[in-house]
Amino acid sequence: MSIDEGTVVELVTERPATGGAVARLEDGRVAFVRLALPGERVSARVTSVHKRFVRAEATEVIDASNDRVTPPCEYAGAGKCGGCDLQHATDAAQRAWKSAIITDHLHRIAGIDRHVEVTAAPSDPRGSRTRLRCGVDGHGRLGLRQSASNDVVALDDCWLADSRLQVAFNHRWEHAREVELRAIGSEEPFAVVHARRGGVEQLLATTLTGEPLARAGSVVHVGAHRFEIGPLSFWQSHRDAPRLLSELVVSALGAATGDRVVDLYSGVGLFAVPVADVVGATGRVDAVESSPDAAHDLRRNARGFDRLRTREWLVTPRAINDLVYEGSLVVLDPPRSGAGAGVMAALTKRGPRRIVYVSCDAATFARDVKEARRGGFELTSLIAHDLFPMTEHVELVGVLDGPP
Repeated sequence: MSIDEGTVVELVTERPATGGAVARLEDGRVAFVRLALPGERVSARVTSVHKRFVRAEATEVIDASNDRVTPPCEYAGAGKCGGCDLQHATDAAQRAWKSAIITDHLHRIAGIDRHVEVTAAPSDPRGSRTRLRCGVDGHGRLGLRQSASNDVVALDDCWLADSRLQVAFNHRWEHAREVELRAIGSEEPFAVVHARRGGVEQLLATTLTGEPLARAGSVVHVGAHRFEIGPLSFWQSHRDAPRLLSELVVSALGAATGDRVVDLYSGVGLFAVPVADVVGATGRVDAVESSPDAAHDLRRNARGFDRLRTREWLVTPRAINDLVYEGSLVVLDPPRSGAGAGVMAALTKRGPRRIVYVSCDAATFARDVKEARRGGFELTSLIAHDLFPMTEHVELVGVLDGPP
């Protein structure tokens, strides 16, 4: 049987993987079947064909898993919104799926045999997302793209989004290319509009009904600390993430008065600020952030901490050589693409006693852990939290300790 894009095949799925449950075609190739669960028999439409594998989407479930549920959102399903991968699974099955992916990546990429349980977020998934990046269809309606497609599925609401953002879906955004909705902290929610006018790309801050704002931003209190977050600065999307991750990182780092700490990819200072409190007047924290917007907010949030020094730098081996010393502590929170071999090799050569690595991608995390192990470091602790409910993504906090 010739397998082409659009071909419908009947498959029996075996196990979870990034991009869908794994099945086998008659010719031996692997199929990654989105919207299927392990142990199911499904009819699936092939969405892309590659030399060694295909991607497909389940269109009919013939024999269902006991873990299958009806998706809570009307937009979830084959050919619909691609924002959620796992709405058809129970909460426990979603966490088991993510646990299997983490365990597999650690084994295959980093050479580590470790089973990792994923802990549920403290609050209900519904309405837990405080940032949502939306596409705009040809009628000016907000929506999310189909899986593996640029086509926008218009939405009347998003099940995962903070309920305060709902009004934005009633507005028409005719001149926008993309709209990011933000309901961070207790401030008034707003939108960051990506528009193209007269051949020029513009970024505009507006209300949720498109009215221009002279100023936009958010103020969030995390523990005892206050953070100012500009409209273009990164902030964790799950409502529980800032507090939870801040507490985990500070605890895992184990810093004490007088320690020297380097916070790489520091954003607006979510970790650097509380760590500066811990190391006190005799310690030092160097926070490195390359985004001009986030670096601006970082400097504002660092006010009052004389020993917290901010650097608007790229994270490079040279920057690491300038800041990291033997015995230092390092916080590492890179983007989804990870830190990369050069950064990890430079870090391990400088001899910090501990690296606390925060990641939202198990594959790039495992790749960077492999590089750290080459430099004599070992993964001594790993905590996983389900801060991306209904999707395959998961938040990791790993501790890499140097040689004794």
